[in-house]
Amino acid sequence: MGVAEMSGVSFTTFQLRGAAYQWWRAYELSSPEEAASLTWTQFSYMFLREYVPQSLRDICRVEFEQLHQGVMTVSEYTVCFSDLAQHAPNLVATVRERVHRFIERLHPSIRISMARELEMDISY
Repeated sequence: MGVAEMSGVSFTTFQLRGAAYQWWRAYELSSPEEAASLTWTQFSYMFLREYVPQSLRDICRVEFEQLHQGVMTVSEYTVCFSDLAQHAPNLVATVRERVHRFIERLHPSIRISMARELEMDISY
């Protein structure tokens, strides 16, 4: 489990100000004390739904659906993939689906070598 998943919510909510802080405070006050802490994925989903207009989320989802590495470096593609994937959680609901889609959209020369990893059915 990465740092973001383990402590990202605490770190991020500590920095909220204004309306975002009030939104988070209202969430905390309405949650039962015994409720489990939110994961980063859950928090991100809630935050995006609250502060990113549906029309923009739809545009990002379509961009994600059409995303291919193309002329981007793998690092640039990785950043773009991660940013846009937040808006299409149903397309990459599991880690396995996320990895498969990532590899599927890589430049063919890179994808061929990565496909061997998928064929070996390595646990993600």
